[in-house]
Amino acid sequence: MGAKAKKKVMMKNLKKASAQFSAAKDETHDFLPLEGGPARDLPKAQNGENKARVLYIGRIPHGFYENEMEAFFKQFGTIKRLRIARNRKTGKSKHFGFIEFESPEVAKVVEECMHNYLMYEHLLQVRLVPPEQVHPKIWKGVSRWYKPLDWVQIEKKRHDKERTLEQQKKLVAGIVKRDQKRRKRIQAAGIDYECPEIVGCMQSGPKKLRFDNE
Repeated sequence: MGAKAKKKVMMKNLKKASAQFSAAKDETHDFLPLEGGPARDLPKAQNGENKARVLYIGRIPHGFYENEMEAFFKQFGTIKRLRIARNRKTGKSKHFGFIEFESPEVAKVVEECMHNYLMYEHLLQVRLVPPEQVHPKIWKGVSRWYKPLDWVQIEKKRHDKERTLEQQKKLVAGIVKRDQKRRKRIQAAGIDYECPEIVGCMQSGPKKLRFDNE
């Protein structure tokens, strides 16, 4: 084989190797397992399969709130929205919530990987929610930060509101009735204690002034 033939074969092999390297470089995977190992593609959903994209997250530990949850779960894929159930009075977490991904395949992978995942001594409970079981009000208020009600101001306003004479008498009667029950419980317990008397303030009803036309 002459020099020209050897050079031609070498260039052909070089082009073939370059094409294989480019193909391997362009090949990307959709998912990298948390437990390690090679990357793999997400299973493609076929016709008739579940298209659930909403996940129920249970046993959420204290301190793992909206910002932390979004930062953790976005490593799997794009998150559309998430919500943690909170107490309406205190605003504290109820330790469960919901998260929705753009892709149902990603949601399926998250369920497989994160169910019974140990986090801060809590085993996360992750379940797919079928589309027909997603409540229409599940995402109500998800776009705004929850602000708990100021029950101190609400109770203060209720206590200081103006009352009629009948309402004031009813209020005082209830206080006296509860005080009598308290006295009986103290006596039944054998405690020698002289309870101070409760004196209710009976406000007179508003007087209507009449002006004679002169």
